[in-house]
Amino acid sequence: MNNLVAIVGRPNVGKSTLFNRLTEKRDAIVDPTSGVTRDRHYGYSEWNGRHFSVIDTGGYTEGTDDTFEKEITDQVKIAIEESTAVIFMVDILTGITDFDSAIADILRRTKKPVFLAANKADTNNLLVDANEFYSMGLGEVFPMSSSNGSGTGEILDALVASFNEGEDLPDSDIPKIAVVGKPNVGKSSLINALVNEERNIVNEVAGTTRDSVHTRYKAYGFDFTLIDTAGIRKKKQVHENIEFYSVLRSIKAIEESDVCIMMIDATEGMQKQDLSIFYTIEKAKKGIVLLVNKWDLIEKETQTMDKFKKHILERIAPFTDVPILFTSTISKQRLHKTLETALEVYQNRKQKIPTSKLNEFLLPDIESQPPPAHKGKYIRIKYITQIPTHVPTIGFFCNLPQYIKDPYKRYLENKIREHFSFHGVPIRMFFRKK
Repeated sequence: MNNLVAIVGRPNVGKSTLFNRLTEKRDAIVDPTSGVTRDRHYGYSEWNGRHFSVIDTGGYTEGTDDTFEKEITDQVKIAIEESTAVIFMVDILTGITDFDSAIADILRRTKKPVFLAANKADTNNLLVDANEFYSMGLGEVFPMSSSNGSGTGEILDALVASFNEGEDLPDSDIPKIAVVGKPNVGKSSLINALVNEERNIVNEVAGTTRDSVHTRYKAYGFDFTLIDTAGIRKKKQVHENIEFYSVLRSIKAIEESDVCIMMIDATEGMQKQDLSIFYTIEKAKKGIVLLVNKWDLIEKETQTMDKFKKHILERIAPFTDVPILFTSTISKQRLHKTLETALEVYQNRKQKIPTSKLNEFLLPDIESQPPPAHKGKYIRIKYITQIPTHVPTIGFFCNLPQYIKDPYKRYLENKIREHFSFHGVPIRMFFRKK
């Protein structure tokens, strides 16, 4: 079960600071100016052995002062619909504002778990002020400080306790392949070409698909579930925030999938938004097939395809062990090959390599190029095994794991890919003391 937690609240209550603390990153822009967050804020967190995704909704608030309040309340509605749980942040220093009350009114009507975080309780003297927020009728109030971390343990304990243990999705043994990409890249056209029916409305206007659609595909020897992530179209209560809605939908679909067919528009090349989607898939450790669509619209020369591939690989480095295919959903060019490749990546992701094989192939490479010594201390990797998880995870057991640096980790990953087929599959590596 993939748990998605949305952090909601009015501007300048500390959402980005909490997001940074939960994801242990400093990616979000933190500034006392209201509404300064403008970028995508999506990451992974873990507490008490439970993993979950976090989204900072502040990154999607744009527009003038007139539309500001409406956009945020729309976001709260979307977050409730798409998330497993919601953290509602308020500011203990300013007390309850009309804006807080409006958001609380929406949250009281949901059946999703809501956790009320009274932020900026930086000193013990302020803790008593948190009691004011009980009047909002959202249950327990968690006084906390996202800047110094006090009180975050209590709210996280309650948050992860609310997650269902969950079961796998129906037909969990059937490969799940998500079709992802920015709006108007041809996702629905690809699904329609594959299932040979106008299952989804296809329109020139970006973002016209109403919801993500799951289609069971059984034909030509294939059997898997296709997930169309084009679910971007605004719902009745969501007149703005299409981008925010699309990102939440895409995140959910990526996490539900085993392999993502990521579509790129050949007429535009690999742009910043494409890279953001690529990194999201890589971070989620899902299989990736890059599909360059609208290839029929490109004027071809002898080296056109090679140049395009080189451009993509330069943008996505260092993870470049990814299949890249060129297609046109209009002419149905190479669609069969796309499915074959996606299923090959699925098998690559599922494979279990015997411990004896890992040691037989990798230990000689390690011996010929051992990890660099650290302050005169020699690092010896003695044993390698694949750890049984849903994601290909290789464990290296050694005497001084803390001194193995990133360049050497990249060397080891390259050697793993050289000896075993993990084409299209991100790998995790752990270094443990023997």
